[in-house]
Amino acid sequence: MRRVSTIIALGCGCALAVAPPTALAQAPGQPTELDARVRAFLDGHRHAWRDMNVPAVDGQRLYDLVLERGFTRALEVGTSTGHSAIWIAWALSKTGGRLITIEIDERRHHEALANFEAAGLSRYIDARLADAHELVPALEGPFDFVFQDADKDWYARYFESLYPKLAAAACYVAHNVSGSRQRGQGEFIAALNAKPDLTTAFVAGPGSGGMSVSCRGGGP
Repeated sequence: MRRVSTIIALGCGCALAVAPPTALAQAPGQPTELDARVRAFLDGHRHAWRDMNVPAVDGQRLYDLVLERGFTRALEVGTSTGHSAIWIAWALSKTGGRLITIEIDERRHHEALANFEAAGLSRYIDARLADAHELVPALEGPFDFVFQDADKDWYARYFESLYPKLAAAACYVAHNVSGSRQRGQGEFIAALNAKPDLTTAFVAGPGSGGMSVSCRGGGP
């Protein structure tokens, strides 16, 4: 039977499953020049992430989840100006992966591109200016990591489009989801509950916007 739980913590507590390295992966060990560049960028923009971006505590959780599970094929629905994508791509730089991220607003998209370049992560990100309602169903996949932070009323439809494209050990994360039935969450949570192969936890804590983390092949 599928398990649903609530986690209030800074980390995701996920099992370690490292993917084989590729040409894009950083060497393990001490922090690299890229690590220093990304950290400096994030520190310098600590108070600048408004405009529908995730808080830093949730960015750190995304980074931890991608790195601990060794994900390499990531998708983000809702770039905004790029805060969450930077955390995800930073982790992907270590696993040898790449992120596709989608934003419909042209101003936000171009600001995100500038942020990716400044953080040194452009090579790990395929940023697309598009309507996710149209692009998401057309994407081929498979994806082992999906982060959803776009129009809340469309959450269930994004999920139903992407569920068949999830890899065997994938995780599907949605922002601003608390496990309640508010703001269109009911349909999305019902869609998660209808998939017996997914284990879902609702992750919260100080400074967090709240996230659902749904994983195949073991709990988040």
